[in-house]
Amino acid sequence: MTEETDDPTPQDDRSLDELRQEIQEIDRDIVELIARRTYVAEAIADVKDERGLATTDEAQEQAVMDRAGENAEQFDVDSNLVKAVFRLLIELNKIEQRESR
Repeated sequence: MTEETDDPTPQDDRSLDELRQEIQEIDRDIVELIARRTYVAEAIADVKDERGLATTDEAQEQAVMDRAGENAEQFDVDSNLVKAVFRLLIELNKIEQRESR
C-alpha cells in the first residue's frame, strides 16, 4: 500500500451502519422537502384558479430548471441529474394542480 491509501479519510472512520443512518436521515429530509414543495405548489394552483390562469407556465418552468442547474453547479452535482429530478417534480405538481381543479 502506498502512504496515501494508509491515511484514513474522515469518512473511513465511520462505520457502514453510521453512513447508512446518515443516508436515511437525508432521505427523510428529501421527502419532507418534496412534501413542502407539493404543499406550496397546491397553494399556487389555488391562486392560479382564483385568477383564471393556466396551470402551465413555461417561463416559470424554465426559471426553475435554470435555478436547478445553477444550484447543481454550486454543489458540484451533475446538473443533468438534478434537472431530471426537477422535471419530475414539476410534472408531479402539474398533475396535482390539474387534479385539484
